[in-house]
Amino acid sequence: MKDNVLNEKEKTLFGKELNPSHIEPVKLTMDSRIKFRCHPGVRCFTACCGNIKIILTPYDILMLTRRLQVPAHEFLQAYTEPTYLEKTDMPGVMLKMRAEDNKCPFVTPEGCTVYSDRPTACRYYPVGMADFREGGSKDADGNELTADEEKFFFLVKEEHCKGHEEEKVWTVREWREDQGVDVRDEMNKKWLRLVMRRKSFGHQAHLSEQAKRMFFMASTDLGYFRRFVFESSFLKTYEIDAELVEKIKTDDIALMFFSFDYLANTLFGAQTEIMKIREDKIREKIEEIKARQDEAVISALKEYEELKNDRGNGG
Repeated sequence: MKDNVLNEKEKTLFGKELNPSHIEPVKLTMDSRIKFRCHPGVRCFTACCGNIKIILTPYDILMLTRRLQVPAHEFLQAYTEPTYLEKTDMPGVMLKMRAEDNKCPFVTPEGCTVYSDRPTACRYYPVGMADFREGGSKDADGNELTADEEKFFFLVKEEHCKGHEEEKVWTVREWREDQGVDVRDEMNKKWLRLVMRRKSFGHQAHLSEQAKRMFFMASTDLGYFRRFVFESSFLKTYEIDAELVEKIKTDDIALMFFSFDYLANTLFGAQTEIMKIREDKIREKIEEIKARQDEAVISALKEYEELKNDRGNGG
């Protein structure tokens, strides 16, 4: 794709009506070169760390709770507030800005106190990424685009940011590697696909309250999700490889990925090889449904006989 050709979805992304005018309307590739550097000597240092909505991914939460050495529920209560993801009804959390200056709770005049574990959103700035693969985008001729064709980058250039005046030049690829974005993208990929899949359904479809609670729990508190797996009837319902069961007892990353598969299966019916409902549970459910149907038939017949008798008696 040429850098200066925008399809309809890209026009929406770059449109001034719906999006900030500080997004440059130029598509960038991994090899596009940008001029930018952020460091304590820049006049605007930490200015971008306030008056902003920083959504936290499950991996962000995991890394920050490890860094602060606090359980997830304490972290959520102290440092976050609820939000909805991508204009859907899927619940998530964002960092709670300080009341006194509306800045990130982890930023100081000297910089970020959790820099090596900072959230994904902070790592992207000023290079954003657009990925339309979940929306099934098409080219001008109506042909489905491949994953590579649907992903591109763009530059956020705000007036207050003086980092663009620095002399450092590097490619988008080099910038992403330096910021650790590639690792975060891999960690967040399956979770983001869940959100985008929900978004593609539109407002006419709604998640049940139970589904919302499950999504929120699995996305924000791995400790609670682990207890759900091992202390409920979960393992009696699902057939899971014994080696994986042992791994998710202690491996948080493996548990996080497992939670994404579980959510895809329960929320959207996605088939996965790592977990299947046990055959005996399926048979139990079939028998339960059959019993309910039999009861309904018997009840209907009884009502019919009563109605017929009433009519026969002149009722």
